[in-house]
Amino acid sequence: MSTKARTKGTPLWNLSKKFNFAAEKIIPDSFVFCVILMIIVIVLSLILCGKTPIELLNGWWNGLSSQFTLAFQMGLMVIVCATCARSPQVAKLLNGLAKLVNSRTAALIVLMLFGYVSSMLNWAFCTIVTPILAMQLAKRVKGLHFPMMVAGGYSCMILGQCLGPSATLYSTLATEGSSYATIVGQTMTVAETCYNPMNIILFSVLAVCFILLVLFTQPSDAELVELGAIATEADAIPQDYQNREKTTTPAEKMNTCKPIMWLVGAMIFFYIIYSFVTKGFLPSLNMNLVIFMFVGINCFLFPQPHSWIEAHKDSMHLATDVMLQFPFYGAIMGMMYLEGGLGSVLVEAIVSVANAQTLPIFTFISACLVNLFVPSQGGQFTVQGPLIVEAVNRIEGASMANCLNAFVYGDECTNLLQPLYVIPALAVVGMKLKDVWGFMAFICMFWFVIACLGLYFIPMFI
Repeated sequence: MSTKARTKGTPLWNLSKKFNFAAEKIIPDSFVFCVILMIIVIVLSLILCGKTPIELLNGWWNGLSSQFTLAFQMGLMVIVCATCARSPQVAKLLNGLAKLVNSRTAALIVLMLFGYVSSMLNWAFCTIVTPILAMQLAKRVKGLHFPMMVAGGYSCMILGQCLGPSATLYSTLATEGSSYATIVGQTMTVAETCYNPMNIILFSVLAVCFILLVLFTQPSDAELVELGAIATEADAIPQDYQNREKTTTPAEKMNTCKPIMWLVGAMIFFYIIYSFVTKGFLPSLNMNLVIFMFVGINCFLFPQPHSWIEAHKDSMHLATDVMLQFPFYGAIMGMMYLEGGLGSVLVEAIVSVANAQTLPIFTFISACLVNLFVPSQGGQFTVQGPLIVEAVNRIEGASMANCLNAFVYGDECTNLLQPLYVIPALAVVGMKLKDVWGFMAFICMFWFVIACLGLYFIPMFI
């Protein structure tokens, strides 16, 4: 990078600052963001949909209470994945990876590629482990703008879900007899949806563009915010929690008995293998299995019962916002999903003006909008899916696979604006939403434009 660029910042940096200014002045804490969205849905539902306050109140409560189980699952996933990501063994691997890097360009490329790969393994694991890697890289390489690293790593987690076979829509639609297969009218394999040529090309283009975007968005030296200026490393320091003192009582010996945790971990993995053999890989790959896969991994990373409990205790605060806020997003979902509600009106208005070539674009745009209010791919497809399928069936030449992929890209795109899933990552590095939201919105703008162009032009050539 030239001296001039480092003095003034790159053109992309100057553009990104406009979003940062908005974040500093406008974006509140994530829970307040959620309440504001809820108020918007109430007002629009009263004005545009003619809903009564009692109807909205019932929808609000039904939606809120319906998400208690999912909120617990999401919180538990964050806890167990964070415990794994913050273990001494994983920290050693990340340290080893960071030591291989000695330049800004290499550091950012390694961070982004690591984010894509880890996201395809598990989104919650990626959400925690990627900012930890960013910290390790920032400690060793000068000139890295840390808020941009966190935002860039989070964008990798979001985009990785578009080519991850465990994404809710892809995995559920591939399961015979699932509710999604009923909505679509057929079972569609992952090869037909996630790994069709259009999706692979669009993902590849976006992945490369995001890497280039992060590389060429460089602030001036005066505006550079490095690790020490904004984040605390205390939350990410790995601990093994093992009792090193001599155990004398039977209770102490049981609390530090490693075979106990080895047995629990072995039982979990024996069941996972049994499920894969008897049911198949994708039909077995649900949220509960992924959660307990990480529980089993942690049994070997923290083999003493006492250390296993303590490690998870230290990760519990990372799930606080997710567990408490998810039901309130469920309340928004409940109001939008009322018959003739805002969700149906919004989606129907967009898809009604589409043709075979533009339907994927309008599907993408509608998914972007709905996801701002309902950050749950599964819940969103329940209401939007039938409308997408109806539009595909009505419009001659429309591609079901392309429209389903467009839905996934739209659902994931505005997760860069919707702050729910970035909260655990921010907690790990001690940052506030306003520190990174501007960069997330900056990346989201490029995602939106590139995805619309890709959905329009790529099908012409395949």
